[in-house]
Amino acid sequence: MSRSELLALFLVGLLVACGVAGLQHSPGYMDADYYMAGGLRLAQGHGFSEIIIWNYLDDPVGLPHPSHSYWMPLASILAAFGMWVTGQHDFYSARLGFILLAAFVPPVTGILAYRLTTRRELALLSGLLAAFPTYQASFIATTDNFVVYNLLGAIFFLLLFDNSPKNFFALGLVAALMNFARSDGLFWLPLALLGLIFHLHQTHHLDFRNWLKPGGLALVLIFFGYFLVMLPWFSRNLAEFGTFMAPGGSRAMFLTVYGETFYYPASQLSLRHWLASGWQAIAQVRLSALWQNLGTGFAAQGGILLTPFILLAAWRLRHDLRVRLAGLAWLGLYLVMSLVFPFAGPRGSFFHAGAALMPFGWALTPLGLEIAVTAARRRNWFTPQAQHVFRVMLFALNLILTLLLLQIRVINGNWDSSDKTYRLVEQKLQSFGASPTEVIMVVNPPGYYLSSGRAAIASPTASFDQILAAARQYQARYLILETISLPEALQPFFAQSKTTSELRFLFTLPDTEVYEFNWDQ
Repeated sequence: MSRSELLALFLVGLLVACGVAGLQHSPGYMDADYYMAGGLRLAQGHGFSEIIIWNYLDDPVGLPHPSHSYWMPLASILAAFGMWVTGQHDFYSARLGFILLAAFVPPVTGILAYRLTTRRELALLSGLLAAFPTYQASFIATTDNFVVYNLLGAIFFLLLFDNSPKNFFALGLVAALMNFARSDGLFWLPLALLGLIFHLHQTHHLDFRNWLKPGGLALVLIFFGYFLVMLPWFSRNLAEFGTFMAPGGSRAMFLTVYGETFYYPASQLSLRHWLASGWQAIAQVRLSALWQNLGTGFAAQGGILLTPFILLAAWRLRHDLRVRLAGLAWLGLYLVMSLVFPFAGPRGSFFHAGAALMPFGWALTPLGLEIAVTAARRRNWFTPQAQHVFRVMLFALNLILTLLLLQIRVINGNWDSSDKTYRLVEQKLQSFGASPTEVIMVVNPPGYYLSSGRAAIASPTASFDQILAAARQYQARYLILETISLPEALQPFFAQSKTTSELRFLFTLPDTEVYEFNWDQ
């Protein structure tokens, strides 16, 4: 591919990302809120600390406390970088790096497609599909890991085309950055090692004696690249939590319902608790997750239209080690997100994790389309011009789907509604005399913090007495109830807007009620 073609793809990607950014004035959902909140604290000079608690899985002692005990910090660092560049601590600055990375995804995808097919016209179509990523389009300009993972995943597979020592070192670096972005990114280190094994087998077959020298050097370089990035973070975790890995994710394996993600106290989430739910419930949850994640893979990750063509091209190139590794990567993520994390997986984690493989899918799609059209032409169904016509049709349909999903999820979906509600709540609280230092309990603590600057903790999944205990421990003064996510123990308050000895009703907004904890009683 020529430089002008790559530049054109970059500009298209930049234009699309800027267009999406123009429709969004806040991160939009809790994951993106959290990453921006972490970036804001970094930009303000507070380091890896936070004055929010969005779950209790790491048994936080109080506020402030160490940040990123569940999610990883790369997106927050990227958000902080944007704010540092502009000197402004706002959402528009925080997402600059993400918009720039989104612009790089189409040309890098085009390069990957060209390496796989050596066909310029197919590579250009792959790049255009990456520029209009259907389900993912809503997330390319916000403070989340989608475009980060797109780019790192594409680079990971590009590095497998050259088996030089520097590429194995770079492979370790990329695997580390993926882990630095997401906890499930640890999965890419064994994939890098598996790529090394594939290469050694392809080069030396089963003569293991010839594996030793090149394999040993490549192994050292992969691990060196990985630990060069991750060792400082592991050291930080060891100092803050007493473990190399952040402690929040380990308890997520013992959930029996999704709501227990916000359980308080989280110390009750254990193997015994998990086993007490019964083998039938354990199996049913995982069977359901397998089915839901399969739908995510075919519809969201495959962009609805593209999955059949991806599979066709993957079968045609099934002997290519990169295609085999991509298939194993998808299968491994699918099983982990269904069997180990059956609640987080279907609720977005599998979609997030699979973003690393989406450029590979876009790279395969045009070849799959060509295979399908060629097979149809053998039956005399189409004219020789059919290949070009169907490429244009595929791009047009992909574009229409992308615009339609943006309309549904961003424009009509009230992307900024939560931020607007929280700003109104904060204005009303201040009119009631609320001090800026008083803590609030709310469904989306990082979102409320960004809207107000106020410390916030999550409304826990717990009994009413445990909710009061959490509020006391973290000195929460106010409670926001929202219809979008209302703990069962607090439903009677929302239904009746009542004052009790523990809670005093303050005011109501559409789908929202605000109370004050009455600690004077």
